[in-house]
Amino acid sequence: MRPPFHSLKLVFSVLVVLVAPRTAWGQACCAGAGAVTPGRLALHEDALVGLQLRAAHVFGSFDGRARYVPSSVGVSEQNFGQDLMASVRLPFASRLQVTGLVPFVETRRAAGGASDFGGGLGDVNLSARYDFFLAGRARYVPGVALLAGVTFPTGTSPESASPPLAVDATGTGAFQGNVGLAVEQTFGPWLVTAYGLVAKRATRTIHETTSSLGAQWTALLAVAYTLPGDYAVAVSASYTVEGDAELDGVPVPGSSRRIPSVGLFGVVPFSDSFRLQGGPSFTPPLDHLGKNQIATAALAVTAVYAWY
Repeated sequence: MRPPFHSLKLVFSVLVVLVAPRTAWGQACCAGAGAVTPGRLALHEDALVGLQLRAAHVFGSFDGRARYVPSSVGVSEQNFGQDLMASVRLPFASRLQVTGLVPFVETRRAAGGASDFGGGLGDVNLSARYDFFLAGRARYVPGVALLAGVTFPTGTSPESASPPLAVDATGTGAFQGNVGLAVEQTFGPWLVTAYGLVAKRATRTIHETTSSLGAQWTALLAVAYTLPGDYAVAVSASYTVEGDAELDGVPVPGSSRRIPSVGLFGVVPFSDSFRLQGGPSFTPPLDHLGKNQIATAALAVTAVYAWY
């Protein structure tokens, strides 16, 4: 029979393996996370500011029966955006970071021989992330974070946009709250991330009719690989399911939405403080994946300057 101190030594050794920091793998969490989430602070950063430029081309849509339909001849749409973002790690809670995002949105649309271009301020967003556990700090315990946010209806709502093409619509016209959970873990230079989010928009009144969109559920899975020098590449896939909308408290059959998206992203560091990140994403044009939603091919590039 083993002496008691041998058993204690074994238990202590197991605990060290489980919770000991893995310095060589820490960079995967920093660079890889930035490839997936542009406004997220790396572990060593205290604050950042960023500018994201976005452009998307609508090449089709999904109808109410989840069938993909290519855009008709003479019908086209391009969407553009410039997002100003800032994130800060609160000094009294180092695992809590708060991010603000101010979007500017423009749309070019052509249909029926007419075309128009317009835009303006979009819906401002404020979000927070609290990391209960950090990825890469323990071999078998993943990083776990609570996500929460609110979107303010600062943009122009669809019913307030100018006819006939409503290109100056820049927001939903309703407050939106969301909450979610992120789980991630590093495996050497690899970072695997999974997000789950639920969002709900407030009821609003349009011409004496109350309207509310259904709850929106989003799942995202991303895999990032960190190269020497903190370069990183990542692939992601997300899927959003939204329930039926309601008019005067009555569900509207067939109004639910499904939104698939896949993307390829990267991070290019120019210094310890400045980096570029972003890449292309698109909606797979396959029947039954999407529903009541446009299909787009998009490109986003973000310039980030961070303090640490």
